[in-house]
Formats: sequence, C-alpha cells, structure tokens
Amino acid sequence: MSKRSFFFKMITSSLIRRRSRMLVALLAIAVGGTILSGLVTIYYDVPRQMGNEFRNYGANMIFLASSNDVQLNAENVEEAKSHIKAGQLIGAAPFRYEMVQIHEQPIAVAGTDIEGAKATSPYWLVDGEWPAAPNEALVGKKEAAHLNLKAGDTFNMVYSTENDEVLESGETVAPTAKMTVTGILETGGSEEEYIYISTDDLEALTGSAGRIDVVELSVSAERDELEAYTQSIPAAVPEVTPRLVKRVTESESQVLTKLQALVLLVTSVVLVLTMICVATTMTAVVTERRKEIGLRKALGATDREIVGEFMGEGLLLGGFGGLIGVFLGFAFAQYVSRNVFSNSITFQFWLLPVTVIVSILVTGLACLLPVRNATEVDPAVVLKGE
Repeated sequence: MSKRSFFFKMITSSLIRRRSRMLVALLAIAVGGTILSGLVTIYYDVPRQMGNEFRNYGANMIFLASSNDVQLNAENVEEAKSHIKAGQLIGAAPFRYEMVQIHEQPIAVAGTDIEGAKATSPYWLVDGEWPAAPNEALVGKKEAAHLNLKAGDTFNMVYSTENDEVLESGETVAPTAKMTVTGILETGGSEEEYIYISTDDLEALTGSAGRIDVVELSVSAERDELEAYTQSIPAAVPEVTPRLVKRVTESESQVLTKLQALVLLVTSVVLVLTMICVATTMTAVVTERRKEIGLRKALGATDREIVGEFMGEGLLLGGFGGLIGVFLGFAFAQYVSRNVFSNSITFQFWLLPVTVIVSILVTGLACLLPVRNATEVDPAVVLKGE
C-alpha cells in the first residue's frame, strides 16, 4: 500500500468512526455550499430575469430628433436601431401624432407600428382586440368615454388642413377615413387620451409619409450599456438623439443593486456561520482525540503529520459538502426562479469547481485553530491521564 493510499484510508476511517460529529460538519458545509451555489446562481441570473420583468413596464429608451431642424424618418431610425446589439432589442414602436376631428371634435390620434407597440408596451390592457387590419383603431379609455365609443363601433375620422379642397358651394372637402373600434385601451396614464391606428392608415389619411415624432424602444440591457448607446448612436447617426426613460431604467438599476447587495450579504453571513460550525465540531474532535494525539507524538509523529491528518479530514469534508451544495443550490435557485420570475434557469457548470473550492477554503480556515490546538498537546501530560 502506498503512502498516499494509506493516508487516505486513515482519514476516511477516522471520519467513519466519528460519523455522528462529522455528519454535523458535513451538513453545515453542504448548507453553506447550497446557499453559496444557489445565491450566486440567482445573483448571476437576476439581471436577466429582472430585465425581462421590467420590460413589462414599458420602453426604457426613446429616439428623438436631434434638433427642430431635423426630422426622424424610417431610414435614420433603422440605422440607429442597427447599432443596438442583436438580441437586445425586444421591440421598437415609432409614433406620429396628428389632430383629427371625430364627431366635429378635435381628437389626438397616434399612428404606430401595432406589433411594435405590443412588444414595447405589454402592460397595455386592451378590452377587445388589437388592430390587425386596415381602418381599425384602438381607442383610449378616456376618449372612448368622451366619444361614447365601444368595441365594434365605427366612426369617421377627418383630417383638416389649409389645403383642403373647397367646393363651389363653399364647403370644405377634407380627407376622411371610416374606422372600426377593435378595442378599448386602459393604462391608467396619458395613453388613454389617444386613438391608435396603424402608421399606414395615418399616412393614407394625411397624404404624407415618412415622418416620425418619437420612437419607443424596449432594450434588454443593463443601465451602463444603455448609457453607452446614448453616446455611440448619436456619433453614428447625428439625426437621432437616444434618451433613457428614467422611471424604468433607474428603478431597474436600484432594485438590482439592492438585491445583489442582499445576496452578497446573506452568502457572506452563511459562510461565516458554516466556518464557526465546522470549527466547533473540529475542536470537539481534537478534544476527544487528545490521548490518541499524545500517543502518536510519543511514538514519533511530528506536528506536520498531525496537521496533515486533521487538515485532510477537514478538506475531505469540505470537498464532499461543496459537491452536495452545488446540486442542492441549483435546485434552490430553480425553485426561487420559478416561483418569483415564473422562469427556469440553466445550470452554470463553472459553479461546480467554484463552490467546491470555496467550501474547501472555508473548511480549511475553520480547521486552523483546532489543528493548532492539536499540535500543542503534550504527550507526557495526556498519557499520565491529567
């Protein structure tokens, strides 16, 4: 039997003989590894999960014209969007606002990309259906009450300008479109004061195309990266000025910062408690084995050999506890993710060596004081029974 094999057999036999005490230390290490693995997994995945949740609260970036002399259009908007990394752009909704007349009353209408509005504003509650065909409209709740409209109703929308055709009778002929209400929009905000139609319908009514007043974008990126876009996009597309929607981006940043700080604090506290538990257990083991240590020293065992045996036992426990903690931690993180975010997470393989190494280091530090006490055992005293 080689020296290494004998050493391994010796420390495993010692652990088995004191399995009740060692089981307590193993459980403590496993709990520490579970919390470490689980919370680090959550810490790593929280920005993505929280980002997905905050995307439900609306756009976090808008595109505006860089000055009053510049007009946003489809070309410069598309060029600006191309500078956002692939996969980060959840949706983009261009808006053009005009005043029209409905029942001889001035009403604000917004032309937009309906599918883009769905992606950027998932919080919109629609009683009915979204517009899906030409000459269909989504009416804000306040305007619906004002005009006494409901889903399924029709109305004429008139766009009057100074260039309207004037008949011999003196009547003015303005462009008119007959619209069908597909749904009533409820948000609790200013969106309820508009009527939403497709960009194509608005351009057909006004007789002019290409103009965009503002573009709302939902971008899945952290605040630092979003701020970087506000610098890089104007440099590449001077006509476009990106701005962050502070009520969304600042809230997201604050929540993430506080949540990640909490995760770090809890992990640190649990690891300290694990260290205390392991140190207490190993101290009790050293106390129980004082006579054995004294006898070994009397037979010629050196302090280095005594330290090696106890540290071997501790580090072996740390390795097994960390290994158990990795898988329990993933199960814990998966449970939290599904119940809080209703989403699954993927196993991070790099956490396996990290958790095991940290568990071994924590166990090694916890064993330092008990091992030091073991080396201070006086053979003459303990063998005399004092």
